[in-house]
Amino acid sequence: MEIGIIGLPNVGKSTLFNALTGAAAAAENFPFTTIEPNIGVVPVPDPKLQALSEKNNSQKITLDGIRFVDIAGLVKGASQGEGLGNKFLAHIRAVDAIVHVVRCFRDDNVVNVMSDLDPNSAAEIIETELLLADLQQCEKALERTQKIAKSGDKDAQNKFALLTETIKHLNEGKSIRQIKLPRDFIDEFQFLTAKPILYVANTDETNTSPELINALKTRATKEQAGLVVMCAKIEAEIVQLPHADRSDYYAAAGITQPGLITLIQEGKKLLNLVCFYTSGEKETRAWLIPQGTKAPQAAGKIHTDFEKGFIRAEVYKYADLMRFGSEQDLRAKGLISLEGKDYEIQDADVVFFRFNV
Repeated sequence: MEIGIIGLPNVGKSTLFNALTGAAAAAENFPFTTIEPNIGVVPVPDPKLQALSEKNNSQKITLDGIRFVDIAGLVKGASQGEGLGNKFLAHIRAVDAIVHVVRCFRDDNVVNVMSDLDPNSAAEIIETELLLADLQQCEKALERTQKIAKSGDKDAQNKFALLTETIKHLNEGKSIRQIKLPRDFIDEFQFLTAKPILYVANTDETNTSPELINALKTRATKEQAGLVVMCAKIEAEIVQLPHADRSDYYAAAGITQPGLITLIQEGKKLLNLVCFYTSGEKETRAWLIPQGTKAPQAAGKIHTDFEKGFIRAEVYKYADLMRFGSEQDLRAKGLISLEGKDYEIQDADVVFFRFNV
């Protein structure tokens, strides 16, 4: 599952991507540095892995990760093709969720494509372009559906009614996130304004303009979106340092928890992911899956043979292991359950899959 990083040009998208991945994507002082999207898998930090590994004397620890996509800057008129807008909008349509980076820093050395520093107006430009793209898509689909609906086709009539309702709300400036629509209808059209969104307020080194953050916070609340405040420039510089040196630099910058950690954690929530673990002498490993995934499909994340030949899952809770000490203790207390094909894997489950192929 992928999260797209979007925003106006020169707001710090590629700098944030560099900070997340250490991939050193180009981050130059002019619009459209990024043409084709950069993609990086970012490991999700998880302290549970170390504790599990120690309990089971594992030789190796492996984190799972989230794919981040650095998408080129959108401009006003993108829905009409301005600034290669159609191409960039297609890249956004392909991701599962959006991180919207908004410029909240003043720097005369970095070109601002807006006349003034106004985070709310900047965010509005992007949201409007996404909304207009959804509106165009609905209007074209309505034309195609209308003829079939007139013939008496019930499915087409239902779709025509939904499209009509959606167009009405979009014309009122409401995103798909603010409208109750059937999930299969949303999935069919991959609406841009239906995607879960997280705002990143990209500040300067000292965050000297709190009023800018407050304006963006108000918008995020209205959109039922999250907000992470961070200085991508500092974070990108620190991640280039050796791990042993980073804590001192974070402390010197007054950063108690790196914004990157917060962003990755929020990204997990944004994608509605849960994490289960497999743990033994060879390896302790984290696996990220969508909430609601059933045991056979979770097993398939490890290997397709596990899903094909699924017999059952032996499951215990991470918290129980920490409380009682060992798998043997959990078995003695009846805290290891045997689950079948209908079991939905829960966050912090530790699972051993039995299969036969």
